[in-house]
Amino acid sequence: MDIQDYDFHLPEELIAQTPLQDRTSSRLLVLNKEAQSMEHRHFANIGDYLHPGDCLVLNDTRVLPARLYGIKSDTGAKCEILLLKQVEGDCWEVLVKPAKKVKVGTELSFGDGKLTAVCKELLEHGGRIVEFHYEGIFYEVLDQLGEMPLPPYIKEQLPDQERYQTVYAKEQGSAAAPTAGLHFTKELLASLQEKGVEIAFITLHVGLGTFRPVSVESIEEHEMHAEFYQMSQETADQLTRIRENGGRIISVGTTSTRTLETIARDNEGKFAAASGWTDIFIYPGFTYRAIDGLITNFHLPKSTLIMLVSAFAGRDFVLDAYRTAVEERYRFFSFGDAMLLV
Repeated sequence: MDIQDYDFHLPEELIAQTPLQDRTSSRLLVLNKEAQSMEHRHFANIGDYLHPGDCLVLNDTRVLPARLYGIKSDTGAKCEILLLKQVEGDCWEVLVKPAKKVKVGTELSFGDGKLTAVCKELLEHGGRIVEFHYEGIFYEVLDQLGEMPLPPYIKEQLPDQERYQTVYAKEQGSAAAPTAGLHFTKELLASLQEKGVEIAFITLHVGLGTFRPVSVESIEEHEMHAEFYQMSQETADQLTRIRENGGRIISVGTTSTRTLETIARDNEGKFAAASGWTDIFIYPGFTYRAIDGLITNFHLPKSTLIMLVSAFAGRDFVLDAYRTAVEERYRFFSFGDAMLLV
Protein backbone atom coordinates (compact mmCIF):
# COMPACT_ATOMS: atom_id res chain seq x y z
CA MET A 1 0.00 0.00 0.00
CA ASP A 2 1.21 3.46 -0.95
CA ILE A 3 1.61 6.15 1.69
CA GLN A 4 0.02 8.67 -0.69
CA ASP A 5 -3.27 6.79 -0.30
CA TYR A 6 -3.55 8.33 3.19
CA ASP A 7 -2.87 11.94 2.28
CA PHE A 8 -5.46 14.71 2.42
CA HIS A 9 -5.49 18.50 2.25
CA LEU A 10 -5.56 20.17 5.66
CA PRO A 11 -5.60 23.97 5.90
CA GLU A 12 -3.18 25.05 8.61
CA GLU A 13 -5.77 27.24 10.31
CA LEU A 14 -7.78 24.12 11.23
CA ILE A 15 -4.99 22.85 13.52
CA ALA A 16 -6.31 23.63 17.00
CA GLN A 17 -3.76 25.66 18.97
CA THR A 18 -5.62 25.92 22.27
CA PRO A 19 -8.08 23.66 24.06
CA LEU A 20 -11.71 24.68 24.50
CA GLN A 21 -12.61 25.88 27.98
CA ASP A 22 -15.32 23.22 28.28
CA ARG A 23 -13.90 19.83 27.34
CA THR A 24 -17.28 18.44 26.24
CA SER A 25 -18.13 21.34 23.91
CA SER A 26 -15.89 20.03 21.14
CA ARG A 27 -17.68 18.82 18.03
CA LEU A 28 -18.29 15.14 17.35
CA LEU A 29 -18.48 13.56 13.90
CA VAL A 30 -20.36 10.27 14.25
CA LEU A 31 -19.59 7.63 11.62
CA ASN A 32 -21.73 4.52 11.22
CA LYS A 33 -19.62 2.20 9.11
CA GLU A 34 -22.47 -0.21 8.31
CA ALA A 35 -24.87 2.50 7.13
CA GLN A 36 -21.97 4.58 5.72
CA SER A 37 -23.59 7.60 7.36
CA MET A 38 -22.29 10.70 9.16
CA GLU A 39 -23.85 12.91 11.82
CA HIS A 40 -22.61 16.23 13.18
CA ARG A 41 -23.01 16.49 16.97
CA HIS A 42 -21.13 17.72 20.03
CA PHE A 43 -19.13 15.55 22.39
CA ALA A 44 -21.63 16.17 25.19
CA ASN A 45 -24.11 14.14 23.07
CA ILE A 46 -21.96 11.00 23.01
CA GLY A 47 -24.27 9.23 25.45
CA ASP A 48 -26.92 9.15 22.70
CA TYR A 49 -24.79 6.54 20.92
CA LEU A 50 -23.87 4.37 23.92
CA HIS A 51 -26.14 1.70 25.39
CA PRO A 52 -26.45 0.14 28.85
CA GLY A 53 -23.98 -2.74 28.97
CA ASP A 54 -21.46 -1.04 26.66
CA CYS A 55 -17.99 -0.34 28.02
CA LEU A 56 -15.64 2.58 27.39
CA VAL A 57 -11.97 1.61 27.68
CA LEU A 58 -9.81 4.53 28.84
CA ASN A 59 -6.03 4.87 28.87
CA ASP A 60 -5.10 6.18 32.34
CA THR A 61 -1.53 7.14 31.48
CA ARG A 62 -0.30 10.50 32.77
CA VAL A 63 1.94 12.80 30.72
CA LEU A 64 5.29 13.59 32.28
CA PRO A 65 6.55 17.20 32.27
CA ALA A 66 9.20 15.64 30.11
CA ARG A 67 10.90 18.64 28.49
CA LEU A 68 13.90 19.95 30.44
CA TYR A 69 16.01 23.04 29.68
CA GLY A 70 19.51 23.19 31.12
CA ILE A 71 23.19 23.63 30.39
CA LYS A 72 26.26 21.54 29.70
CA SER A 73 28.13 21.47 32.99
CA ASP A 74 31.57 21.98 31.41
CA THR A 75 30.83 24.85 29.01
CA GLY A 76 27.56 26.38 30.21
CA ALA A 77 26.12 25.96 26.70
CA LYS A 78 22.33 25.68 26.62
CA CYS A 79 20.73 22.29 26.02
CA GLU A 80 17.31 20.69 25.97
CA ILE A 81 16.24 17.11 26.55
CA LEU A 82 12.95 15.30 26.11
CA LEU A 83 12.32 12.17 28.17
CA LEU A 84 11.00 9.31 26.04
CA LYS A 85 10.98 6.27 28.32
CA GLN A 86 12.52 4.89 31.47
CA VAL A 87 15.03 2.17 30.61
CA GLU A 88 16.04 1.02 34.09
CA GLY A 89 16.33 2.77 37.44
CA ASP A 90 17.44 6.36 36.82
CA CYS A 91 18.46 5.65 33.21
CA TRP A 92 16.16 7.11 30.54
CA GLU A 93 16.05 7.20 26.78
CA VAL A 94 15.91 10.86 25.73
CA LEU A 95 16.14 13.15 22.74
CA VAL A 96 18.78 15.88 23.05
CA LYS A 97 19.25 19.29 21.42
CA PRO A 98 21.85 19.97 20.18
CA ALA A 99 22.55 16.23 19.91
CA LYS A 100 25.99 16.60 18.31
CA LYS A 101 27.31 18.35 21.41
CA VAL A 102 26.27 15.57 23.81
CA LYS A 103 28.63 12.62 23.70
CA VAL A 104 29.19 9.70 26.09
CA GLY A 105 30.34 11.17 29.41
CA THR A 106 28.81 14.63 28.86
CA GLU A 107 27.15 15.99 32.02
CA LEU A 108 24.05 18.17 31.82
CA SER A 109 22.65 20.31 34.62
CA PHE A 110 19.07 21.46 35.21
CA GLY A 111 17.62 23.86 37.78
CA ASP A 112 21.01 25.06 39.05
CA GLY A 113 22.10 21.50 39.72
CA LYS A 114 18.92 20.20 41.36
CA LEU A 115 18.98 17.58 38.62
CA THR A 116 21.97 16.39 36.61
CA ALA A 117 22.32 13.82 33.86
CA VAL A 118 25.30 11.97 32.41
CA CYS A 119 25.17 10.61 28.85
CA LYS A 120 25.79 6.85 28.93
CA GLU A 121 25.06 5.73 25.38
CA LEU A 122 24.43 7.08 21.86
CA LEU A 123 21.42 5.72 19.98
CA GLU A 124 20.20 5.88 16.41
CA HIS A 125 18.07 8.84 15.28
CA GLY A 126 19.83 11.21 17.70
CA GLY A 127 18.63 9.52 20.88
CA ARG A 128 20.68 9.11 24.04
CA ILE A 129 20.61 7.05 27.22
CA VAL A 130 21.26 9.30 30.21
CA GLU A 131 21.49 8.57 33.92
CA PHE A 132 19.93 11.14 36.24
CA HIS A 133 21.27 12.19 39.65
CA TYR A 134 19.15 14.09 42.19
CA GLU A 135 18.04 14.21 45.80
CA GLY A 136 14.54 13.17 46.83
CA ILE A 137 11.88 11.74 44.49
CA PHE A 138 12.53 11.93 40.76
CA TYR A 139 8.96 12.75 39.71
CA GLU A 140 8.73 15.56 42.27
CA VAL A 141 11.96 17.07 40.91
CA LEU A 142 10.58 16.68 37.39
CA ASP A 143 7.35 18.45 38.37
CA GLN A 144 9.45 21.41 39.58
CA LEU A 145 11.77 21.67 36.58
CA GLY A 146 10.02 20.10 33.60
CA GLU A 147 7.60 21.47 31.01
CA MET A 148 4.73 19.67 29.29
CA PRO A 149 5.95 18.37 25.89
CA LEU A 150 3.23 19.72 23.60
CA PRO A 151 3.30 18.45 19.99
CA PRO A 152 5.39 20.55 17.55
CA TYR A 153 2.33 21.72 15.60
CA ILE A 154 1.02 23.54 18.71
CA LYS A 155 2.69 26.96 18.83
CA GLU A 156 0.72 28.47 21.74
CA GLN A 157 1.78 28.19 25.38
CA LEU A 158 -0.55 26.27 27.69
CA PRO A 159 -1.24 28.25 30.89
CA ASP A 160 -2.84 25.27 32.66
CA GLN A 161 -0.70 22.19 32.12
CA GLU A 162 -3.49 19.96 33.51
CA ARG A 163 -5.49 20.75 30.36
CA TYR A 164 -3.11 18.42 28.49
CA GLN A 165 -4.02 15.61 30.90
CA THR A 166 -7.17 13.52 30.90
CA VAL A 167 -9.30 13.93 34.04
CA TYR A 168 -8.55 10.28 34.89
CA ALA A 169 -4.78 10.36 34.25
CA LYS A 170 -2.97 8.37 36.94
CA GLU A 171 -0.02 6.25 35.79
CA GLN A 172 3.09 8.43 35.19
CA GLY A 173 5.01 7.68 32.00
CA SER A 174 3.76 9.25 28.74
CA ALA A 175 5.60 11.59 26.41
CA ALA A 176 2.24 12.71 24.97
CA ALA A 177 -1.40 12.67 25.99
CA PRO A 178 -3.94 10.09 24.79
CA THR A 179 -5.87 12.98 23.29
CA ALA A 180 -9.22 11.28 22.57
CA GLY A 181 -9.73 11.19 26.33
CA LEU A 182 -9.29 14.96 26.70
CA HIS A 183 -12.97 15.47 25.79
CA PHE A 184 -14.29 13.74 28.91
CA THR A 185 -15.13 15.43 32.20
CA LYS A 186 -15.75 13.61 35.46
CA GLU A 187 -19.39 14.73 35.22
CA LEU A 188 -19.82 13.26 31.73
CA LEU A 189 -18.26 9.96 32.79
CA ALA A 190 -20.55 9.84 35.84
CA SER A 191 -23.64 10.48 33.70
CA LEU A 192 -22.65 7.68 31.32
CA GLN A 193 -22.20 5.30 34.25
CA GLU A 194 -25.63 6.28 35.57
CA LYS A 195 -27.00 5.26 32.18
CA GLY A 196 -25.41 1.82 32.56
CA VAL A 197 -22.27 2.33 30.48
CA GLU A 198 -19.26 0.74 32.17
CA ILE A 199 -15.79 2.28 32.40
CA ALA A 200 -12.60 0.18 32.20
CA PHE A 201 -8.98 1.30 32.47
CA ILE A 202 -5.83 0.13 30.73
CA THR A 203 -2.43 1.82 30.47
CA LEU A 204 -0.25 2.55 27.46
CA HIS A 205 2.58 5.05 27.86
CA VAL A 206 2.52 7.06 24.66
CA GLY A 207 5.89 7.49 22.94
CA LEU A 208 6.69 10.07 20.29
CA GLY A 209 7.06 7.30 17.72
CA THR A 210 3.27 7.11 17.53
CA PHE A 211 3.18 10.55 15.93
CA ARG A 212 6.24 10.36 13.70
CA PRO A 213 5.40 10.56 10.01
CA VAL A 214 5.81 7.46 7.90
CA SER A 215 8.98 8.01 5.88
CA VAL A 216 8.68 5.03 3.50
CA GLU A 217 6.55 4.95 0.36
CA SER A 218 5.22 1.43 1.04
CA ILE A 219 3.53 1.45 4.44
CA GLU A 220 4.23 -2.25 4.99
CA GLU A 221 7.90 -1.30 5.44
CA HIS A 222 7.22 1.13 8.30
CA GLU A 223 8.40 0.07 11.75
CA MET A 224 6.55 1.27 14.85
CA HIS A 225 8.38 2.25 18.03
CA ALA A 226 7.52 0.01 20.97
CA GLU A 227 5.42 1.40 23.83
CA PHE A 228 4.79 -0.05 27.29
CA TYR A 229 1.28 -1.28 28.11
CA GLN A 230 -0.49 -3.12 30.88
CA MET A 231 -3.94 -4.53 31.63
CA SER A 232 -4.99 -5.73 35.08
CA GLN A 233 -6.82 -8.98 35.78
CA GLU A 234 -9.77 -6.87 36.94
CA THR A 235 -10.04 -5.13 33.57
CA ALA A 236 -9.56 -8.40 31.66
CA ASP A 237 -12.40 -10.00 33.64
CA GLN A 238 -14.60 -6.94 33.15
CA LEU A 239 -14.12 -6.90 29.36
CA THR A 240 -14.67 -10.65 29.13
CA ARG A 241 -17.98 -10.26 31.00
CA ILE A 242 -19.03 -7.33 28.78
CA ARG A 243 -18.34 -9.36 25.67
CA GLU A 244 -20.18 -12.44 26.99
CA ASN A 245 -23.22 -10.31 27.86
CA GLY A 246 -23.40 -8.81 24.37
CA GLY A 247 -22.14 -5.33 25.27
CA ARG A 248 -19.93 -3.35 22.95
CA ILE A 249 -16.34 -2.47 23.75
CA ILE A 250 -15.68 1.12 22.72
CA SER A 251 -12.03 2.08 22.71
CA VAL A 252 -11.22 5.67 23.67
CA GLY A 253 -8.26 6.55 21.48
CA THR A 254 -5.78 4.80 19.25
CA THR A 255 -3.57 4.03 22.26
CA SER A 256 -6.32 2.05 23.98
CA THR A 257 -7.04 0.37 20.65
CA ARG A 258 -3.44 -0.73 20.15
CA THR A 259 -3.30 -2.12 23.69
CA LEU A 260 -6.55 -4.07 23.39
CA GLU A 261 -5.70 -5.46 19.96
CA THR A 262 -2.21 -6.46 21.10
CA ILE A 263 -3.65 -8.44 24.00
CA ALA A 264 -6.37 -10.02 21.85
CA ARG A 265 -3.80 -10.96 19.20
CA ASP A 266 -1.57 -12.63 21.79
CA ASN A 267 -4.42 -14.48 23.53
CA GLU A 268 -6.44 -15.96 20.65
CA GLY A 269 -8.94 -13.12 20.63
CA LYS A 270 -9.51 -13.15 24.39
CA PHE A 271 -8.73 -10.65 27.13
CA ALA A 272 -6.08 -11.46 29.71
CA ALA A 273 -3.99 -9.67 32.31
CA ALA A 274 -0.81 -8.65 30.51
CA SER A 275 2.02 -6.15 30.37
CA GLY A 276 4.92 -5.59 28.03
CA TRP A 277 5.97 -3.62 24.98
CA THR A 278 3.91 -3.39 21.81
CA ASP A 279 4.95 -2.27 18.34
CA ILE A 280 1.68 -3.37 16.72
CA PHE A 281 1.02 -1.54 13.45
CA ILE A 282 -2.64 -1.48 12.45
CA TYR A 283 -3.47 -0.62 8.85
CA PRO A 284 -6.11 -1.77 6.32
CA GLY A 285 -6.14 -5.53 6.04
CA PHE A 286 -5.88 -5.88 9.82
CA THR A 287 -8.63 -7.94 11.48
CA TYR A 288 -9.98 -6.28 14.63
CA ARG A 289 -10.64 -8.77 17.42
CA ALA A 290 -11.08 -6.63 20.54
CA ILE A 291 -13.12 -3.49 19.82
CA ASP A 292 -16.59 -2.72 18.49
CA GLY A 293 -16.25 1.05 18.35
CA LEU A 294 -13.66 3.80 18.52
CA ILE A 295 -13.52 7.39 19.78
CA THR A 296 -10.63 9.33 18.31
CA ASN A 297 -9.45 12.78 17.24
CA PHE A 298 -8.60 13.89 13.71
CA HIS A 299 -5.06 12.86 12.78
CA LEU A 300 -2.13 13.95 10.65
CA PRO A 301 -2.12 13.18 6.91
CA LYS A 302 -0.12 10.04 6.07
CA SER A 303 0.12 9.05 9.75
CA THR A 304 -0.10 5.58 11.25
CA LEU A 305 -3.11 6.84 13.23
CA ILE A 306 -5.27 7.58 10.18
CA MET A 307 -4.28 4.13 8.89
CA LEU A 308 -5.52 2.55 12.14
CA VAL A 309 -8.86 4.35 11.80
CA SER A 310 -9.07 3.35 8.11
CA ALA A 311 -8.51 -0.27 9.08
CA PHE A 312 -11.58 -0.06 11.31
CA ALA A 313 -14.04 1.76 9.04
CA GLY A 314 -12.54 1.58 5.54
CA ARG A 315 -10.11 3.97 3.87
CA ASP A 316 -12.58 5.55 1.42
CA PHE A 317 -15.21 6.18 4.10
CA VAL A 318 -12.65 7.63 6.54
CA LEU A 319 -11.03 9.92 3.97
CA ASP A 320 -14.48 11.07 2.86
CA ALA A 321 -15.21 11.89 6.52
CA TYR A 322 -11.95 13.84 6.75
CA ARG A 323 -12.84 15.84 3.64
CA THR A 324 -16.23 16.57 5.21
CA ALA A 325 -14.54 17.63 8.46
CA VAL A 326 -12.33 20.06 6.54
CA GLU A 327 -15.34 21.50 4.68
CA GLU A 328 -17.26 21.87 7.96
CA ARG A 329 -14.27 23.52 9.65
CA TYR A 330 -13.72 20.92 12.35
CA ARG A 331 -10.67 21.47 14.56
CA PHE A 332 -7.81 18.99 14.09
CA PHE A 333 -5.19 17.15 16.17
CA SER A 334 -4.54 17.12 19.93
CA PHE A 335 -6.82 19.98 21.03
CA GLY A 336 -9.28 19.46 18.19
CA ASP A 337 -12.66 17.81 17.75
CA ALA A 338 -13.52 14.11 17.89
CA MET A 339 -14.95 11.24 15.87
CA LEU A 340 -17.04 8.31 17.06
CA LEU A 341 -16.88 5.25 14.80
CA VAL A 342 -19.34 2.42 15.38
